[in-house]
Amino acid sequence: MTIESQSLIALNVSLVLQLLGLLAVVLADRYIKKKNRMILIQNVILIFSVIVVSQVESFSQHHNSLVFLRLITSIYCYIARPVIIVLFIRLLSDEKKPWILIAVNTAVYLSAFFTDITFTITKDNGFVRGPLGYSSHIICGILLLWHIILALYKLRSEKKRVNFIPIAITAIIVLGVIADSSFYIDARISFLTVAVVTGALFYYIWLHLRFVREHDRAIENEKRIEIMMSQIQPHFMYNTLSTIQALCLTDPKKAFTTAEKFGTYLRNNIGSLDKTDLVPFDKEFEHTRVYTEIETIRFPNIKVDYDIDDEDFLLPALTLQPIVENAIRHGVRIRKNGSIWITTKLEDNYHVINVRDNGKGFDLEDYEKKDETHYGLKTIRERLESLCNGKLIIESEIDKGTTVIIKVPAGG
Repeated sequence: MTIESQSLIALNVSLVLQLLGLLAVVLADRYIKKKNRMILIQNVILIFSVIVVSQVESFSQHHNSLVFLRLITSIYCYIARPVIIVLFIRLLSDEKKPWILIAVNTAVYLSAFFTDITFTITKDNGFVRGPLGYSSHIICGILLLWHIILALYKLRSEKKRVNFIPIAITAIIVLGVIADSSFYIDARISFLTVAVVTGALFYYIWLHLRFVREHDRAIENEKRIEIMMSQIQPHFMYNTLSTIQALCLTDPKKAFTTAEKFGTYLRNNIGSLDKTDLVPFDKEFEHTRVYTEIETIRFPNIKVDYDIDDEDFLLPALTLQPIVENAIRHGVRIRKNGSIWITTKLEDNYHVINVRDNGKGFDLEDYEKKDETHYGLKTIRERLESLCNGKLIIESEIDKGTTVIIKVPAGG
C-alpha cells in the first residue's frame, strides 16, 4: 500500500470518526431544539452514507464486472449531495421550496437507469456524461446561493456576530468545490466531503451558541423580573397604606372606602404580582383601575378617563399599572388639573394601549441614556419584546405631557 493510499484511508477514517463523535454529541445534547437536533442527525447520517458509498463507487471503478454497482452508487451520490445543502438550509429557515429542486434532481438522475441524458456507464466500466450531466452541480450552486441569502438575512435581522458561522459554512463549501475542480486528488476523497463534514460540525457549534445566548438572556430576564417584583410590591402597598393613614385623620369615611378598595385589590389582583407570564388584559386593567381609584382619592386634582374598545388579548403582568403609576407620580401630580387618558383599540393587527397625560414631560434623549435600576419603562419594553413580541413607544414633550403606547401583536 502506497503512502498516498494510507493518507487517504487515514483522512476518511478521521472524517468518519468526526461524524460519529458529532452524532453522539447531538444525540446527548438536549439543549438545542428538537427539530434542529433531528435535522442535524439526518444530515450526519446522510454525509456518512455519502462517504461510504463514495468508497464503494471508487472501488467499483476498477472492476469491469461491477458496472451496475458503479451506476447505483453514482446515482446515489448525485442525488444525496444537494440534500445535504437543503438540510443546512433547514437549520436556518422552515422554507420548503428547496425540496422542489431536490425532487427535480432526483427524477433527473434516476433516469440514468434507462437513459443517458445525465450519464451512462459503458460496458467496459467507463463514465460518459450526458447533456444534463451537470444538473446536480447547478442545483447545488442554486442551493448554496439560497443558503447564503438566508444566512445574510439572519445576520442582518438579528445583528449577532455568531450568525457569521452559517456564512462561513457556505464559503467553506464553495472553496471545497473550487478545490475539487482545480486539484484532482483521488475519487475516494474530495475537498467537498471535508467541507460538508466541517459544515455539520460548525452548525452544531452555531446552534449550541444560540442556545447559550438565549439561556443567558432568559436567566437575566428572570433575575430582572424578580428584582422588579420585590420593588413594586412593597412600593405600591406602602403608598396605599400611607393614603389610608392620611385619610384616617381627615376623612374616616373615605379611609374606610379606600381600605375596602385596597382589600378588593389584594383579593382579586395580588396573584398577578407573582406572574412572569402573560395575563388577560381585563385582569391587568382591573389591577390598574383599582390602583387609580386609590391614588385619585389621595390626589383629588387627578382625573383618569378610560376608553376601552379592545380587551380580548394577553400581555405581561404589571405592564399597564406601572405606566399609569409613572404618569401619576412623575407627571400629573404637579398639575392643578392633572389628567390621564387610557384608551385601547385594535389597529393594523395590533392591540394598542395608549396612556396619555398632561404632566411635566421629560427629555427623551436624556432618558434613553440613563441606566435605570428601578422598575421603569425600559424594563416594561424588554418584557413586552421578550414575552409577546410587543412594542413600547414613548412620546414626551417637556411641560406638555407624555404618551406611552403599548402594541401587542394580534393573535400572538
